[in-house]
Amino acid sequence: MPQTPHKDKLLAAIKNPKCSKDDRELLEKALEAYEKWIADIGEVKTSGKERVKELTKLLNWYKDELEVELIGKTGSNFMRRQKGQLKLDNSIMEEFLIYLMDKRILDGLPDFELEIGPQKAFMSLSFMPSSLGALKSKPTVAIKEKNQDFTIGKTIHYKFSPSTGFEAGKTSEGKFLLAVLAAECKVNLDKTMFQESAGTAGRLKQGCPLSRYYVLVEYLDMQPEDCRLTAIENVFLLRHAKRLPFEKRNVYEEIRTQHKDHPIDFEVVWKFVEEIQGFISAVWHDPDEALERGSFV
Repeated sequence: MPQTPHKDKLLAAIKNPKCSKDDRELLEKALEAYEKWIADIGEVKTSGKERVKELTKLLNWYKDELEVELIGKTGSNFMRRQKGQLKLDNSIMEEFLIYLMDKRILDGLPDFELEIGPQKAFMSLSFMPSSLGALKSKPTVAIKEKNQDFTIGKTIHYKFSPSTGFEAGKTSEGKFLLAVLAAECKVNLDKTMFQESAGTAGRLKQGCPLSRYYVLVEYLDMQPEDCRLTAIENVFLLRHAKRLPFEKRNVYEEIRTQHKDHPIDFEVVWKFVEEIQGFISAVWHDPDEALERGSFV
């Protein structure tokens, strides 16, 4: 069953006791638009770059319906202020990215089932024995994880014991999601958010040095920086646009004009797809080829 992170957020918002009757009616209309969006995605028959173009066109249609015509035009002050807190906007991108992981778009996807979409991803594993004597007891394993907006990965199962027999009572076992690629979806990106993303990317790569980390953002609220100084591979600016000034952010005409003038650019989405394709197609690590390459990596 595919993940539906945006639909889940819509349904949760409808049940939110802080939403008024009018808010719930607006969200019910949003759910109808969502169902049409997903149905239209199911009707797309193309492949490759043309498929990405058509999917992005449908993404823009749905985001215009929800963010401009519903929330921007008729939403209450609560809905406008809390749409980010309720994750009604950035969860659209989270769900959209799942539809890019398709054999009609990407070559070389494995036969086994990858775990794709929003996940709590592995950051680090460490052991925390309470004393020297505790080394003969069940290992205390500390796993650090963090929620990611989009991941490509697989669940790893582990078992640790101080004895070869892995006796009950002396064995620690569990599992975690190893994300080999992760992306953070932001409606707006400011300096603080960028620094937090850089920190997350660094921690993710402590647990899996070969992993890739990206940020996808609609509106920029900072001066662009060089990602090469961080553990982030790249920041993709989906709309080629800066964030609206504070006094214009809740003005319907301003929101509508910005969406019309700066739709999500399928060429930028395609660049992200190409990054994924290159990662899928690459040999990540092959020490046996070092002598032939003339380098370790």
